Amino acid sequence: MSDQEIIKTYKLEKQIGFLLRQVMQRHNNIFSERMKNKLTTTQFAALVKLYEIGTCSQNQLGRHIAMDAATIKGVVDRLNKKNLVQISTDESDSRRLLVSLSPEGKDLAEKLIPLGQEITEETLRPITQANRNKLLDILQNLT
Repeated sequence: MSDQEIIKTYKLEKQIGFLLRQVMQRHNNIFSERMKNKLTTTQFAALVKLYEIGTCSQNQLGRHIAMDAATIKGVVDRLNKKNLVQISTDESDSRRLLVSLSPEGKDLAEKLIPLGQEITEETLRPITQANRNKLLDILQNLT
């Protein structure tokens, strides 16, 4: 197909980036409405991952939740200010910061994880269970 043919047939509404952005906007709106300003999506991801894996380095946490070093630092700092995480220095490497849930963070994670599941369900509500499974499989293959 020539460049001119591509230009003539290109429809923004059919492009993956455009569609993913629309879906993400919908999901973020549902998340914000349900979370009621308790946490941002990135703070929620960090809290849930720490609940799942326990104490880890700040950089490792960032890798687990697909955030660069600068972004995860800001997320951890904000969670620390909310007393939801504890930060300590690794005894074997003083340059490494370890992050763990505080008791308040653990309690909040236990309360919010079911809400996170409800948010996922609401985001995916317009499609059948079979299509939900297919969509999640496809998206995981793209990461």
